[in-house]
Amino acid sequence: MGLIVQKFGGSSVANTEKLDMVSSHIIREVDAGNQVVVVVSAQGKTTDKLISEELEIIKNPVKNREILNREHDVLVSVGEQITISKLAMLLNQKGYKAVSLTGWQVPIVTNSEHANGRIRYIENSKIEEYLTAGNVVVVAGFQGVDENGDITTFGRGGSDTTAVALAANLEAERCDIFTDVDGVYSSDPRIVDHVVKLDRISYDEMLELSSMGAKVLHNRCVEIGKKYGVPIYVKSTFEKESLGTLVSDKPPFEDLVISGVTKDDYISRITINGLENKIGRTYQIFKLMAENLINVDVIVQSFGEHITKDIAFTVKMNDLNKALEVFENHKEELKIEQILHCENLSKVSIVGLGIANKPGIASDMFEALYENNINMHMISTSEIKISVLVNSDEADMAVRAIHNKFFP
Repeated sequence: MGLIVQKFGGSSVANTEKLDMVSSHIIREVDAGNQVVVVVSAQGKTTDKLISEELEIIKNPVKNREILNREHDVLVSVGEQITISKLAMLLNQKGYKAVSLTGWQVPIVTNSEHANGRIRYIENSKIEEYLTAGNVVVVAGFQGVDENGDITTFGRGGSDTTAVALAANLEAERCDIFTDVDGVYSSDPRIVDHVVKLDRISYDEMLELSSMGAKVLHNRCVEIGKKYGVPIYVKSTFEKESLGTLVSDKPPFEDLVISGVTKDDYISRITINGLENKIGRTYQIFKLMAENLINVDVIVQSFGEHITKDIAFTVKMNDLNKALEVFENHKEELKIEQILHCENLSKVSIVGLGIANKPGIASDMFEALYENNINMHMISTSEIKISVLVNSDEADMAVRAIHNKFFP
């Protein structure tokens, strides 16, 4: 008998019919002699609905953001509480003992950063007590409590993080992430017709794919899985015998050069021309971004005529105006000649452990773009990924062209 953690997302628990399908996956593990902890999201679009209702009330910026953020977390945590109670009722109705727990009942203790809480520790005793008594324990995902007793949430996709963190803390055999797809694919099936389902993928590859636009798993849950060695299976809720994709420290087969092609939209590029070529200037640029909580991604630096240099980097579109305002306010202090920006870009990436050991991968990727007359604005590489910046209206075409090159 083992301990299994299962997680079901919003589309998997959207209504009573789907909750019934979810219960069948849980019952299968219980009948096999396993103890089961289940983590669930809010039903369907419940969280979106709650946020839209919040915006009907908060129409103007408020002075005390801290209070607003606290109440936001109280509001959006309600969705998961509805799901856990319904699922526990359904399992009991079917003759299987089940009990529901919110994040603060467990408790899952976090820092005090509302809407982006980080788990500090999880108390196991209550869950273990219920498991020993023969219960399925149904836990609300996406939420915890800080040391002041305030509800915190983990940001969108945070239920994945809850599930893998519980699996790590309880030393579960594995964590099954159930969703509306039956595994991890070589690309987005909505963009590419002939995608390939991967039997397994490494933590590092999955982390890169999650960080660069793939929506299958939340990147924080992959980080936890890697750190604590939790095997993660991505499976379909709607297929009874879904084998899914294993995310673990076991690398994929050697003949698989790359594991996936993905894209990240809503990217903008900022170029700072004529920056004084002086020690500390680059540090000052990115210190300003950090102080204003602006994430920077691809960075390219080039030198001009001895006394100046140019720096280009990318930020998310929703951070662009804020970043430009910061630089305008410090233009004279930093001795910047010119600030340029480009909007409506996408980052298209290939990921694979085979990239480091196979010559010609970059050449093949760039050839695919050349053959489709797609211009690259920036290039970024690492041992397991190559990313290029392209116009957003050409991003889907770029994904298809590159995928066709590596998965003909």
